[in-house]
Amino acid sequence: MVKAKSWVMTKHFDGFPKKSDFGLKVEELPEPKDGEVLLEAVFLSVDPYMRSFSKIHMKEGDVMIGGQVAKVIQSKNPAFPVGSHVVSDSGWRTHTLSDGTGLIPILSEWPKDVSLSLALGAIGMPGLTAVYGIEEVLGLQKGETLLVNAAAGAVGSVVGQIAKIKGCKVVGSAGSDAKVAYLKELGFDEVFNYKTVGSLEEALRKASPEGYDCFFENVGGPSSDVVLQQMKNFGRIAVCGSISTYNDSQPQTGPYPYFTMIIKELKMEGFLQSRWEHKHPETLKRLLAWVKEGKLQCREHVTKGFENMPAAFMGMLQGENTGKAVVAV
Repeated sequence: MVKAKSWVMTKHFDGFPKKSDFGLKVEELPEPKDGEVLLEAVFLSVDPYMRSFSKIHMKEGDVMIGGQVAKVIQSKNPAFPVGSHVVSDSGWRTHTLSDGTGLIPILSEWPKDVSLSLALGAIGMPGLTAVYGIEEVLGLQKGETLLVNAAAGAVGSVVGQIAKIKGCKVVGSAGSDAKVAYLKELGFDEVFNYKTVGSLEEALRKASPEGYDCFFENVGGPSSDVVLQQMKNFGRIAVCGSISTYNDSQPQTGPYPYFTMIIKELKMEGFLQSRWEHKHPETLKRLLAWVKEGKLQCREHVTKGFENMPAAFMGMLQGENTGKAVVAV
């Protein structure tokens, strides 16, 4: 019998999450039955979507949703031998009994010197999100100018690097001078700290006086309206996230950018990476290849200890992380 710990949402978040919104639960798991495996979490992910999805996909008392890299420690399923590693949507749990449904084996060609935690970041869901936003939604072309906000986050930092691989000019917005410096190291052409610029409009114009062909949107809120004013005609916007609004107790209203979109003939599309699930195996191999070739750099913000899951989650929502936020068990 294994003692499994899990973090549950004791009540729905009202505004910014609080420590009291989470509860730690302990239970004993039985031995795996035929076809089942017992997983032990190695790395767990904390992501902005957990805050917004909790409203619609969770009820009070549910285990917090999320992905993890787990090790198979017992197996009665030949597809998942003991000692192998998988990516699982098991949520905030130390141990999980699974019948194998939805488990994704780590790529067989995964190098020993690359941390498995990247399967939750650049070579995982955030990396997939970046690729599909750029290729499937924006259709980004060589020589175009791309703007990405929350650019030092798990998705944004990959978006900018892939755009550079594709021969584009990349402008990034981030929330600290340290993040700005990091993005310049990654090869972004122009970066600014949105918290310290006097005028977002002026910062955008200075970074790209000719305007923007594409905008990879992670933040939402009033700042997006400022960006739309500087899109080129026939510009494209991929709406990936809206982190500035996730903790609002009351939904924001306006501004309404429709007239700008009409005049400039803009295309705006929201998306989830799961739409292209059939492409995941091939796309993950491309991302891994870029990492191995040194074209895709990955920084992580690692919190140690399963007991610190809520703190890691809240810190990520406050922008404490540069790169992907993960918890190492």
